[in-house]
Amino acid sequence: MPLDFTAIDFETANSSTASACAVGLARVRGGRVVATAGWLIQPPPGHDDFHPFNTGIHGIRKADVASAKGWSAQLDDLWGFAGADVLVAHNAGFDMSVLGRACAATGDVCPPYRYLCSLQVARKTYALPSYRLPFVAQEAGFGPFSHHDASADALACAHIVIDAARRAGAMDVSSLAEMTGVRVSRIAGPDSVPVPSVVEALAAVA
Repeated sequence: MPLDFTAIDFETANSSTASACAVGLARVRGGRVVATAGWLIQPPPGHDDFHPFNTGIHGIRKADVASAKGWSAQLDDLWGFAGADVLVAHNAGFDMSVLGRACAATGDVCPPYRYLCSLQVARKTYALPSYRLPFVAQEAGFGPFSHHDASADALACAHIVIDAARRAGAMDVSSLAEMTGVRVSRIAGPDSVPVPSVVEALAAVA
């Protein structure tokens, strides 16, 4: 099936959604994962403190990103991998906020990506006691995996959407969204990007 998209996951250094410190990506073509990537990021200046709470979740420390590219420098790599794909993320409001707010913090133009939330799709597809990423991924037949590793989380997200599309009989992201009643949204600028709190984000996907 022509189900093409890129799944994405960010980890942040602190409570600021601009504090991206890692990204994971998984490219899907024809309903199959064909490529994955992930790297550490130096968070934008002013958003680069590593809080113990965040480090306790993903294990990334300031010293770990010392030789990593900064947000602006890594944008070309992100764009090069995702291209013009629809982005998919579990609790996408958080990850799209990271994109928008980090770009705003560095003065970069945020690409107007279209995106779909796999958390919303999962709630319309599965009957589960919890829709946290590990539980949904298991129901989709993927796992176990290293949760809060950005690359592993992006891959899990990709498999959730692939499985949901298979169950719905959807041929692409647009038809999956229509069949599940979930909106494909677009990043339109930092002022329009939803900014969920870190507590809300972790409650949804932790």
